[in-house]
Order: sequence, then structure tokens, then C-alpha cells
Amino acid sequence: MKLAVLDDYQATAKDLADWSQLPAGTEVEFFQDHIADEDRLVERLKDFELVMGMRERTPFTRSTLSRLPKLRLLITTGRRNASFDMAAASELGITVCGTNGGGEGPTELTWGLIISLLRHIHEEDQRARAGGWGTTVGIGLKGKTLGLVGLGHIGSLVARVGAAFDMSIIAWSQNLTAERAKECQATLVDKDTLFKEADIVSVHLVLSDRSRGLVGAHELSLMKPSAYLVNISRGPIVDEKALIDVLEREAIAGAALDTFDVEPLPADHPLFKTPNTLICPHLGYVIDDSYNAFYAGVIENVRAFASGEPVRVINEDVLTSSQFRGYE
Repeated sequence: MKLAVLDDYQATAKDLADWSQLPAGTEVEFFQDHIADEDRLVERLKDFELVMGMRERTPFTRSTLSRLPKLRLLITTGRRNASFDMAAASELGITVCGTNGGGEGPTELTWGLIISLLRHIHEEDQRARAGGWGTTVGIGLKGKTLGLVGLGHIGSLVARVGAAFDMSIIAWSQNLTAERAKECQATLVDKDTLFKEADIVSVHLVLSDRSRGLVGAHELSLMKPSAYLVNISRGPIVDEKALIDVLEREAIAGAALDTFDVEPLPADHPLFKTPNTLICPHLGYVIDDSYNAFYAGVIENVRAFASGEPVRVINEDVLTSSQFRGYE
């Protein structure tokens, strides 16, 4: 059996796990380059029975999966992957499994982005290297209003840090209750109020049919000219065209973004040219704790699948399918 480890951007996968623990005879190959073209991707993976995808870096659509007849086990790092067609995988007899994660990378990055954006750290670094010294005036956090769109695990931790900075915390999501908000030192408000009052709006939702495009032109138009938007969740939650428009018009003060509609972001993308925009290449989960857990989980998944008792199966229905492609 052959295992493909995809999108190993930092070329670290080989050293972050003991791949000798894979079942005897399992060959593993690591790929650093990202392939967006389906034909090229299929050509690369046509001889692999086992494939690991790093989060949503490489989508596996129905079309792609149907062209990989040898594929038996598809692994995503983490416990969900919106870019994998689970229904198609089940119909084709492909088992999809997830892994555990580690650390609190997304929460930590959120605050890194907020502070860098408001204190112009990235700009001052570049200007200092070019001979400038002390060219901007930063914005303090104390007393400002932090608006959280989503108050789940990550949102609640972001709220805790905001409270430590003596900020006023307001929050909204479709199912959020006043009791839950209070537990997180936040006040529940309606969506329009959040966008009107927040000095910083930070998005912490899972991408779904309900959240796709949830932050659109209307919501962005309500924000104060002095307000900032932060999105470390998923790009499509925020209407990209509407965001580019308000940034180009400087209708808001700026944005810090870690996720995008298409990744990697094309070099000529308009977001690279918008004023006061901090761009990160989806770094939220990219920390040592997460990577160690991801790759250890991949090895565990392959071993369990080989034994006939797969773990952390996302598409459980495949196991009862007559099409099920077992480990041979």
C-alpha cells in the first residue's frame, strides 16, 4: 500500500512523526507542492491507496474521487473538512477519517493579527529596515469594543483575552444565548448592532451553508470607518468582493485575514493591493502542537484501517456499504 502526504508546505512532515510505525510494506511519499489542477492531481495520486490531505488545502470533489479507483482511505487533519465530498466518498466505498489536533493556534494567531494590525507592527518592521523609524501611531485596546461573530471554543478564548485587555465584549451568532455569552464575559447583541458598535469584528464560525456569505455588503457597510475586521475562520464566510470594496474605499480602517476563497491566494489578487490589510497564508493551525498531533493521527488511522477497525471515521455509512474498499 502507498500513502501520499499532501501539501507539506514547510517540508516538516517527515521529521514530525515516526513513519516506521506504519504497517509493514506501506510506502509513504511526501509532497511539498500544491496542485490545484484536477488532471494533474489525479495523475499524481492514481497509484495511491491511502491519501492524507492537510485541512482544506487540496479539495477532494466527487469528480476527483471518482477518478481514483485505488483510493481506499482518505485522511483529513482535524475532525472536519468542508472541501471533501463525504457523500461521494461513501458512495465510492472510500473511508474518510480525521485526526486529533493540539494547542490553541487559531486563538493565539487571532490576537497576533489584531495587535499587529492596530499597532502597525508589520509596517514598522519593513519601514525600519528601509531606514524609517517610528512612522505610525497605534491604536490601544483598552476600552475598545470587541465584536465576536461566533462564541464557540475559539471565540470564547478570544473573549477571555479581550476581557484581560479590559475591552468590552459583544457577541452574536445564530444560536447564541444570553446565558452562554455571559459565561464568556460577553453581551449578546443582534448582528446589526455588533457590526455598528464593534471597534474590532472577529469571525469565529464553522463554514456551512448557513455561514457562507454571512458577512456581506450590508454588514460591512454598518462598520465604523475606524473599525477593523479579522477573519481566521474560513474565507467564504465573508463576501470577498464586498470586503475588497470597503477596503479600497477605506470605508473601514483595515482587515487581518488568514483564510480566503481560493488558497493559495493568487499573486495578482486584489487583496494584496488593498490598504492596511494584513495577509497570512492560513497559519491558524500551523503550530508544532497541531502538526505533531496531525501526523501521529495519520499513522494511527492507517494502522487502525489496516487492522479492519478504523478510528475517527467521519463517513460512518461507508463501513456498511457493499462498495466498501477495505485494506488488502
